[in-house]
Amino acid sequence: MTFEKLYVGGKWIPSDSKEWIEVENPATREIIGKVPRGNAVDVDLAVKAASQAFKEWSDTTVEVRIGYMEKVLDYMLSQKQVLIDLETQELGAPIKWAERAHVNGPIGRLENYIRLIRNFEFVTELKHAKVVKEPIGVVGCLTPWNYPLGQVMQKIVPAILCGNTVVLKPSQVAPLSSGVLAKAFEYAGVPGGVFNLVTGRAGEVGNALALHEKVDMISFTGSTKGGKEVGKLALDGVKKIALELGGKSANVILKGADYEKAVKTGLSSCFDNTGQTCAALTRMLVPQEELSRIEAMIIEYSKTFIVGDPKLETTHIGPLASLKQYEKVKGYIELGIKEGARLIVGEVPGAIETGYFVNPCVFTDVRNDMRIAQEEIFGPVICVIPYDSIEEAIEISNDTVYGLSGAVFGPSDDAKRVAMAMKTGSVYINDGKRDIDAPFGGYKPSGIGREGGTYGIDEFLEIKAVFDEESKIVAID
Repeated sequence: MTFEKLYVGGKWIPSDSKEWIEVENPATREIIGKVPRGNAVDVDLAVKAASQAFKEWSDTTVEVRIGYMEKVLDYMLSQKQVLIDLETQELGAPIKWAERAHVNGPIGRLENYIRLIRNFEFVTELKHAKVVKEPIGVVGCLTPWNYPLGQVMQKIVPAILCGNTVVLKPSQVAPLSSGVLAKAFEYAGVPGGVFNLVTGRAGEVGNALALHEKVDMISFTGSTKGGKEVGKLALDGVKKIALELGGKSANVILKGADYEKAVKTGLSSCFDNTGQTCAALTRMLVPQEELSRIEAMIIEYSKTFIVGDPKLETTHIGPLASLKQYEKVKGYIELGIKEGARLIVGEVPGAIETGYFVNPCVFTDVRNDMRIAQEEIFGPVICVIPYDSIEEAIEISNDTVYGLSGAVFGPSDDAKRVAMAMKTGSVYINDGKRDIDAPFGGYKPSGIGREGGTYGIDEFLEIKAVFDEESKIVAID
């Protein structure tokens, strides 16, 4: 699928650059489409369109915004199969996972934000004042390739429903689903400039957005390194920033846990989406005395994950998203062996024959100070780290620069104690189920701000305290 134009001001326009970015199918290495390589001139046009549209859009009622977004939802629902096929091709996601995680999930987010905004309190009355939540203005959204549509929905939907206008720059690796989304806004008749799509490279389009004087907020999802770079640029203009960044999350298995459930959940967390998930449980902490038993389970259950053609319903693990990602993951597997870790599942990938496939890998005899235990690999690679006491397990789980997610399996009281001691934005106890209204985000360099639920709505609002003439409160700067 090819999108030969940018969507700016409610119209499809050619890029100033007259250049293209080709989109590759990572399973076959075939070129399946292309998008414009946008530049700073295109960004300027899009931001000006968004800025011009902001006044009228921010003055609309919530019900009017909901009406438009319901039409966007209708179009996306009508394109479900198109989107499933797209994510199978542009990302290499296995078809069942593409349907569940890359299409149904994001569409569910859209539906949920519409539900939440209906009863959202934009005004709170205090004793002598009221607190008003107002749209920020023009929001620049920079999204990654690992969940191409999901991360877009987490940003643009609450932003627009709050009365903001948006300029979206999707990943150059997997931009095609964002083109379908632009068609949804066109179909819905959303006023021009409310949603704008500029495809391109991060250093060109992303940096131009972060630096543009008329952009009021940058919402970024990606690597911690990338988030720091974009954040610095945005803060040069004192823009509001929201950053959803990397992770190296621990799966703490306590003595007496349901080992089978803990291992299966841990493997799925990392191997689903070919390990390309920021919140994946990539460090498995196990009691030293149970290490051999759990290693045997890991070896056995890993055999159930089939690597192969993402178009087949029997496939669990597709290719990595790009040659760059393949080389990165291969390098970490080689590094793990050099660091002295023992590979009990998988092997160093050989020559590329068809696509960027890497069999799932599990290292044991891992020390938490090894690079493979500290750095985000972003592939189907798990590190098994033994511990001797609950206190040591807590210490190891927190001994990382990241703090995005985590899990604990074990007797209820001990599991809850460990969960509350973990310095992380999310934690699952004994395979607790995810709640769509819960916030998602991290501690430490895993990010700034939250996405999801009303917490994700709040990110796109400014807060104003209003004191009327009858108030006896004296304002203090």
